[in-house]
Amino acid sequence: MMDRRAFVSLAAGGLLVAPLSAEAQQTGKVYRIGYLDAGSGSGSGNPRALEAFREHLRELGWVEGQNIVIEYRFAEGRTDRLPGLAHELIRLKVDVIAAVPTPAVIAARNATRTIPIVGMSLTEPVALGVVPSLARPGGNVTGVTYGVDTNIFGKQLALLKEAVPKVRWVAVLSNPTNPAQPSSVANVKTAAVSSGVQLKLLETREPSDFDGAFAAMTKERVAALLVVLDPMMFVHRARLAELALKNRLPSMSTQAAWVEVSGLMSYGPSLPDQRRRAAIYVDKILKGAKPADLPIEQPTKFEMVINLKTAKALGLTIPPSLLARADQVIE
Repeated sequence: MMDRRAFVSLAAGGLLVAPLSAEAQQTGKVYRIGYLDAGSGSGSGNPRALEAFREHLRELGWVEGQNIVIEYRFAEGRTDRLPGLAHELIRLKVDVIAAVPTPAVIAARNATRTIPIVGMSLTEPVALGVVPSLARPGGNVTGVTYGVDTNIFGKQLALLKEAVPKVRWVAVLSNPTNPAQPSSVANVKTAAVSSGVQLKLLETREPSDFDGAFAAMTKERVAALLVVLDPMMFVHRARLAELALKNRLPSMSTQAAWVEVSGLMSYGPSLPDQRRRAAIYVDKILKGAKPADLPIEQPTKFEMVINLKTAKALGLTIPPSLLARADQVIE
């Protein structure tokens, strides 16, 4: 069942599906799409990305309440809830499951090997055994990778050094309970070798770990913070950004939503673009394509966002050359 906060938010945002009209029922089959999100459907969610998914479905001719129903399930950052939510969608006999990010895809795949699954923000799906290869997924999973590899983390570290030229030690915050995070941390370590920075690796499994992690950062005198966001940390990103600001740490992550809650910078794949591309996969599958035959795509659109208010609070002057390259500047 969807919790009350998610229900209220979806109702306010117009995401709840109205009863199907008699006309819609007479014109043909109404398909049921399961939307499984390890994050939040409440105010701490990512409405811009979700709306991009729904909007592109409409552009492709799929309209909620007419020829599709979307069943939304949000784990609110608690990945342990994902298996139960996945089974709920299966009991509803959905025709396809759109799942985000990797933990949700794994939960859906563990629950069914027959219902097609479109993964969004997939991290290392081959290494994690989700698919045998990107070019030939072969089973019931396809979709779009998040592409958080060495190149992206190298770019993030380089941007941090450009914003904070004297940075030498960078704290890396991750959640080891997320199956995708060990490979991401390994990629950060590889990127750090060529970036000329030293890393302090810290882990948080629950929000109660945040204060201790930042105390360790202060003790180690790190100069900046790189957050490897996962569903738990995404839901609680405002608290993390607040702690980074309180401890005067310039911070970087992969998602623009990090900067919107007072993080300093973000660089990574565009989530709205990922959701639009996922809608194309859903469209193809509803029209008869098999996920086994649809190669998994790599991200092609990236965005950099900078929060000048946060920079000012930290006493930083962002170089004009860096601001000129930003896709969005929050003032």
